[in-house]
Amino acid sequence: MAAMLIWGVLAAAAQIHCVDAARIGARAAARGEVDAAELARAAAPPGAQVRVAVAADTVRVDVDAPCTAPGRLGGLLAVRVGAAAVAAREDVLGNAIEAGGGPWPS
Repeated sequence: MAAMLIWGVLAAAAQIHCVDAARIGARAAARGEVDAAELARAAAPPGAQVRVAVAADTVRVDVDAPCTAPGRLGGLLAVRVGAAAVAAREDVLGNAIEAGGGPWPS
């Protein structure tokens, strides 16, 4: 019973790490940094997969990671946790503001 409680806490912590990693990656990708995926991977739980998708005016970072239970329960209890973050591309946003249009209607 205690092992399952510990596993639940570990799974929640891994989920929080995925959220943080996705946000870090999205902010970096929105700024145009080429190492956005590496920054996200460094903040993610071990074994995480990071995907960066660039659209016309946004970037999206998805982080997925395995979370296994400690000890002998590891083979029985395993889930995948993940998160996604989307951010506006700063180069597109900056160009719209410079052109006088702005990102929002007046």
